[in-house]
Amino acid sequence: MNIRPQIDPSAYVHPQASVIGAVSLGKNVMVSPQASVRGDEGMPIHVGDDSNVQDGVVVHALETSDEEKIPVEKNLVEVDGKKYAVYIGNRVSLAHQAQVHGPASIGDDTFVGMQAFVFKSKVGSRVVLEPGVRIVGVTIPDGRYVPLGMIVSNQSVADNLPVITDDYVFKSLNEGVVHVNTNLAAGYNRMSGKATQSTSEGH
Repeated sequence: MNIRPQIDPSAYVHPQASVIGAVSLGKNVMVSPQASVRGDEGMPIHVGDDSNVQDGVVVHALETSDEEKIPVEKNLVEVDGKKYAVYIGNRVSLAHQAQVHGPASIGDDTFVGMQAFVFKSKVGSRVVLEPGVRIVGVTIPDGRYVPLGMIVSNQSVADNLPVITDDYVFKSLNEGVVHVNTNLAAGYNRMSGKATQSTSEGH
């Protein structure tokens, strides 16, 4: 396993953000000031294409190997046949001060709201976690939303979360946030003159 960050040249990591250890950032990823993506205790951490890690976000994980370098399977999630401490899919928004602490996975096209918290959980695709929610030890099905400030730590509650419909007020929120942040990544890269340079060290 590569224990240095693998960052696509089209991604942008702000100088005041930290990307450390076994972390991979996909195409057009934007990592904003004071964000911390730390793949040292738990590894690897993956952030997919066109995703954004906003100001003050923390992505970290529990230990994934013991002192004898044996994998701690309970602290890993499997996605497409590969194991991760944290897996963030494509076109995911981690809004200001959100925390994703592994073992955890977030599916494609999902919005994780401001100060939301995800731990020991799998969050599906096309999900909206409204600000301040707490998701612990559950699987959130695809296409659901979690209302403002709700705590979900019981699977039966998770299974009965409301379905996102056309009249849901935040249905298209993530699409707009992704559009803005991918453009910001490209713009900051142009300004810094690093649009074609690959970064392999932590920031």
